[in-house]
Amino acid sequence: MVKILFVCHGNICRSPMAEFVMKDIVKKKGEEGEFIIASAATSREEIGNGVYPPVKRILNAMGINCDGKRARQVTKEDYAEFDYIVCMDKNNMRNIKYIIPEDKDNKIFMLLSLTENPRDVADPWYTGDFEATKKDVIIGCEKLYEHIKKQSH
Repeated sequence: MVKILFVCHGNICRSPMAEFVMKDIVKKKGEEGEFIIASAATSREEIGNGVYPPVKRILNAMGINCDGKRARQVTKEDYAEFDYIVCMDKNNMRNIKYIIPEDKDNKIFMLLSLTENPRDVADPWYTGDFEATKKDVIIGCEKLYEHIKKQSH
């Protein structure tokens, strides 16, 4: 069982988008029973809130349902629970250290670090460009899936 936790600041835009895009990827591969995929926030600002409406619209347009998802904060226990803790940007990488101070197993990394263009995932909260975020998330999740498959062989 492969366990992935996607992380962003509030857990209402980028990390839930990545969570549900990745769930869709493994479902289409017929491997959904082999993965546990979740998302969480480094902050407490949005705890309990649902997926941000523009993100929900993008996911729905892709045929992906995210109903019932509520923002939660990363916990210290998540480190033991998950194999991969995938942050959306450098700020998330910095802030997660307050919750999980030590990454002795090298589980924590940025989503786009596995791509040819390693960088932050565009934050639509500030850019307003949800399509750019969708493109970043899709390529990042595809590369993460390929990385996981290579690791298991």
